[in-house]
Amino acid sequence: MDLFTHVLIAYLVAFGIFGPNNLQYVAAAALAGGLPDADALLFPLARRFPLLRHHGITHSIFGVTVIAVVGAFLVPLLLSAVVGATFAAGSWLLYFLAMEGGGLCHVFLDGFTHFAVPPLAPFSKWELHLDADRAINLGTFAFTGFSFWLMLTERNRVPIPVWEATAWVLLAGYLAYLAVRGIARWKAGVVARREGYTAVSPTGNPFRFLLVEERKDGPVVRLRHTEYHLLSGLQSKGRTIEFPKVPLPPGPVTTEGDALQRSYLPALKQGRMLDMTYHSAEVRNTPHGWEVLWYSLEFSMLGRAAAVLASVDPASGAVRTRTAWASPRRFLSGTA
Repeated sequence: MDLFTHVLIAYLVAFGIFGPNNLQYVAAAALAGGLPDADALLFPLARRFPLLRHHGITHSIFGVTVIAVVGAFLVPLLLSAVVGATFAAGSWLLYFLAMEGGGLCHVFLDGFTHFAVPPLAPFSKWELHLDADRAINLGTFAFTGFSFWLMLTERNRVPIPVWEATAWVLLAGYLAYLAVRGIARWKAGVVARREGYTAVSPTGNPFRFLLVEERKDGPVVRLRHTEYHLLSGLQSKGRTIEFPKVPLPPGPVTTEGDALQRSYLPALKQGRMLDMTYHSAEVRNTPHGWEVLWYSLEFSMLGRAAAVLASVDPASGAVRTRTAWASPRRFLSGTA
């Protein structure tokens, strides 16, 4: 998840544990909720010391505990200097527990997404990888931004009980979101195994998951895919599309298959998101030549997806590409 959501969820969870009368511990937990991502600053050393890579040792129980031990002594000093000694007063043990909890929230939330984290490092290479959410989710990010704005707007402007109620409602909202995501991922996995799909991937919609089966046959990759929706179930038996890994020889493009093959590698080069996610394509023949929309099956929202639009000249086979945030359905209908 994004850094801001990590911080906010750690804050809200600590608020639920410590309450509004112990905000020094809530602030410490929020800080700890973001600290594991400080490993991004260690990237120059990560090549030599793999444990220092992003989502490495700082995303483990051991790393979180080290951060919490150090923070239990340093954070009260920081809060005392910034906010005041009265606010920062408290037990070092409770500071430790708050920071441990905030850090573990971060580890769990990253493992909850399509990222993987090693919670038992450096003692075990086992990774937590639930694949129930997108690491960068536009909907979650927008809700986090709204939550920060709401709490900051209410601070010192509304009665304390109202501000407290807001925090409780936001906490309940995030917990409900995680519950929906988790249940949908579990049920999608059951359906995927029943229908012969080999992988499940989250989309931007918490109710909707992508089911895929990918097979490699020489220079061709065959991808069968469909979607599962928590409320309406399996959307179809699936669609299969072939991705050629070798370019088509120069010459005229006369069929949809040729247009797909000619445009695939240029589209991958143009759109990094395609290379990072499962993807599919739609083809249409226009008076000006072939147009192919290559789009991400995972990175989508409100019917649109991260995509690359490729224009293929039928006579020469020349390909022009541009990135787009497009709707495959509207592309097929000729309205986009």
